[in-house]
Amino acid sequence: MSSGIPLRKRLLVRLMITSVLIALCSVAATAWLAVQTTTRAIQEEQGQVLADDTDILRQLSGYAATHPSWAGVQGTVRRLSAATGRRIALTTADRTPIADSARSRTALPPGAAATVDPLHTDTYSEPGAQLSGVDQRAVGPYRLTPLERARLGKLATLRQKCAARYGVDTTITWTPSGRPVLSDENGILPNSTVPEACADGQLNTLTHTEETAVARLTSRTEACLRRKDLSLREKAFISLEFSSMAPQPQFALGRKSPGGHPTAMEVKGNECLAEARREQLDPDVAPVAELFLGTGDSALPHFDMSNANKAKIVGVTGLVLALTVAVTALVATRLVRPLRALTQAAQQPLEQHVRVPVTTRDETGILAVAFNELTERRERMEAQRKALVSDIAHELRTPLTNIRGWLEVTRDGIVDPDPELLASLHEEAVLLQRVIDDLQDLAAADAGTLALHREAVRADELLAQVAAAHRVGAAAAGIGLRTGTDGTSAPTGSGTAWIDADPVRMRQALGNLVSNAIRHTPDGGTITLSAREEEDQVVLAVADTGSGIAAEDLPSVFDRFWRAEKSRSRRTGGSGLGLSIVRQLVAAHGGTVAVASELGAGSVFTLRLPATDPPVDADEVR
Repeated sequence: MSSGIPLRKRLLVRLMITSVLIALCSVAATAWLAVQTTTRAIQEEQGQVLADDTDILRQLSGYAATHPSWAGVQGTVRRLSAATGRRIALTTADRTPIADSARSRTALPPGAAATVDPLHTDTYSEPGAQLSGVDQRAVGPYRLTPLERARLGKLATLRQKCAARYGVDTTITWTPSGRPVLSDENGILPNSTVPEACADGQLNTLTHTEETAVARLTSRTEACLRRKDLSLREKAFISLEFSSMAPQPQFALGRKSPGGHPTAMEVKGNECLAEARREQLDPDVAPVAELFLGTGDSALPHFDMSNANKAKIVGVTGLVLALTVAVTALVATRLVRPLRALTQAAQQPLEQHVRVPVTTRDETGILAVAFNELTERRERMEAQRKALVSDIAHELRTPLTNIRGWLEVTRDGIVDPDPELLASLHEEAVLLQRVIDDLQDLAAADAGTLALHREAVRADELLAQVAAAHRVGAAAAGIGLRTGTDGTSAPTGSGTAWIDADPVRMRQALGNLVSNAIRHTPDGGTITLSAREEEDQVVLAVADTGSGIAAEDLPSVFDRFWRAEKSRSRRTGGSGLGLSIVRQLVAAHGGTVAVASELGAGSVFTLRLPATDPPVDADEVR
């Protein structure tokens, strides 16, 4: 069976190719994700290491700025090493050990991570650090005495209270030199708006300690200028700018240069000032040291894609592909087997009605069940078709046989063509025409070509017309025929229900129901036609007090050529197509038909059709 199917189009091959592609994409995506994740983790680790290194350098620079030597730094080194998990070592320029968190004689990394020199720092060892290259914590001779700190603290408190009275909230910050500074949300108060009553000038006035240090700094700066053969032609001075860290010496001339740009003298002066400041602070800071981080010859771990790692990746990828192919082949084989059975069954002749075994409960099993149900339905339809052909042949044969027989005996002169004979032949022809017309209507309904000429129809008038057409026949059978309507909920409030329908077709449908009721209602019975409105539907009912229908026959009532009376006698009449036509006509109008019956008590046929609004000229029509 499968020999004629190209290999690339076989379901098994396509499933395997799809699985391999999925596996390749999965492996590639997983590898990409692993690389990205690993790279990100390494970057984050390196970022954390860099942050730790910066903090280590900041703290060791602060220690050097506040101590004249490295004596006692071992405790700080060990504390930082325990907090960061790094090996920390300090040596002199010739690698003489100063302090080390590792055991003695542990090899140092090949190169120093940084140089710890508070007077020549090239990093911001503190947030907001100065640009001069001197650690702001190195205050040296600018450190205030306890009495000066106490006096300035009182002045800072008085200024803070004064500013608060004018609505300015400030905070007091103590600098490393021991001087308090006030700041608000905009910065240091001298650089922001200060209430005039609070600007007494006392807080920012140099203390004796600061004046002495500035005087010595000035002397060193002037000596530097003289060494550079520079003479001051105008008054120059050195001022202290106060910040939250430490006093910052500034070199300035007696007047500003045009345009606000520094003059050549100011540039040279600031260079000499920086040199003099380092000379002034040098005795109070620790000597220069080399900082080593890490262990042995490796400062940081690194990710190595070795040949072994590559082999592992290739091996795992190959294993995943092999398992995917094996599992796909197994699953696809189990999946294709029932499909092959379905294909073989579908290729068998229709008259055999072959069924397939249901071996699974998955989609294939559901398909097999649906296939078996379709086979059973086709078998039933074939039986119904054969029965239909037989019924049509019987219905047409009876009147044709009667017509032929009477014509033959008349031709042979056995019977005279009297009016009674002609009436019998006419009756048989009318019956034959009725069967043909019914079959034509059913064929048009099945093909969807049943023509409908819709208009707004009053339910009560429709029932009255049907009753008038069948009242003579009902009276002849001794049956009472009456109508009754209930339209109290009509949209216009007029008590009349309206439907959008073809009046001719609706009279045909109701007429079939009335004719059927007359045939099955005994002498003295009644037939009632009624109409009522339920929400957006109009309910038309035909009720009789006839013989009724057995419960087991109710599902077959609307089948073609079905009869409760199996003998097909002319006493019960009909072609067996009337109720089928009723169902088709009601369905064409968008409605439904149902039956309720009890043996010996009669039957009720109910038609439900969509309600519609009455026409604009409904009053005139009535």
